[in-house]
Amino acid sequence: MDFTEKLQQELDALQTKGNLRRLPTLEHDGRYVIVNGQRMLNLSSNDYLGLATDIDLRREFLETLTPETFLPTSSSSRLLTGNYHIYDELEAELASRFGKEAALVFNCGYHANTGILPAVADADTLILADKLIHASLIDGLKLGKTRYLRYRHNDLNHLERLLKEYGSAYQHIIIVTESIFSMDGDKAPLRQLVALKQRYPNVMLYVDEAHAFGLRGASGLGCAEEEGCIDDIDFLMGTFGKAAASSGAYLVCSRTVREYLVNHMRPFIFTTALPPVCVAWTLFIVRRLAAMNDRRQHLDHLGKLLRKRLVDGGYKTSGTSQIVPMIVGESADTVLRAEALQRHGFYALPVRPPTVPEGTSRIRFSLTAALTEEEVCSIPL
Repeated sequence: MDFTEKLQQELDALQTKGNLRRLPTLEHDGRYVIVNGQRMLNLSSNDYLGLATDIDLRREFLETLTPETFLPTSSSSRLLTGNYHIYDELEAELASRFGKEAALVFNCGYHANTGILPAVADADTLILADKLIHASLIDGLKLGKTRYLRYRHNDLNHLERLLKEYGSAYQHIIIVTESIFSMDGDKAPLRQLVALKQRYPNVMLYVDEAHAFGLRGASGLGCAEEEGCIDDIDFLMGTFGKAAASSGAYLVCSRTVREYLVNHMRPFIFTTALPPVCVAWTLFIVRRLAAMNDRRQHLDHLGKLLRKRLVDGGYKTSGTSQIVPMIVGESADTVLRAEALQRHGFYALPVRPPTVPEGTSRIRFSLTAALTEEEVCSIPL
């Protein structure tokens, strides 16, 4: 068997299990997508605040640009000639809003999560990570030189047992979690994690706010703001590619951590920086997030409404956020359920192993503030 035949066998096995993925061919039409000529309401977007489809917002931003300030590429890494002033301006804005000493912007959340932990954690560091953290964080753990252990999802008793068992053997321990988990839509107990951290002098906390930034807290800064514990989180990371309708990611941290990452974080050092025009758009959005409480409240209402409909319909679901899973079970059944939704005009996609455990394949409804209550009520469950 040659190499290509081996790969094809593995693809055929995925097809048999109903787990083969293909890139969709689609067109975007505001809140809708058009697939094979069928126009469907998009229920699979991470545009949580509906900003990516807000034409008025785009017009307002475009009015701030000139041919001289429209910079579609940085042409370099930031350590060479790619460090435009707009990066410094965005980082200063983020540090100020979070009340932190410093901030650092990255090309995407995947870069951040695969680069930060391998840079700061060494052989004298132990990482304790929630079982359901994102794949980018898992890859970051694998790329590093430090030992890591996984604690049961949101199980503080299990986490504390690991701290007691291993805490004295390492100079530093980093607890790693998401604030809103991407597949179940549930929240981490941040206040309890902070309280646990404070009982151990060598423990730090890393929180990924990818699915909470822009959506939680009085100013839209995330669950850490909502829970009043921004100051207690050592590595507070989030992304701009979801609720902020842009691209990139950030870390708010101490000045020392920022300078260390600039010198040691490989995905930051060896990557061409984001296009300055994208960073300018991000800054434009960040400065408006605090005024978007109406959108946040509407989205929260839609999430509660859809969860109630699922429970009333006998489906298993979870979470308290804009991510609303409908657990189906087997992959093949989940694919059929997604196809039925699409036939009715709702673009909802199946999530299957290895993204989720075997037997928990699901439809992952990803709600946005651009949806209406009537549309959510009309989803055929």
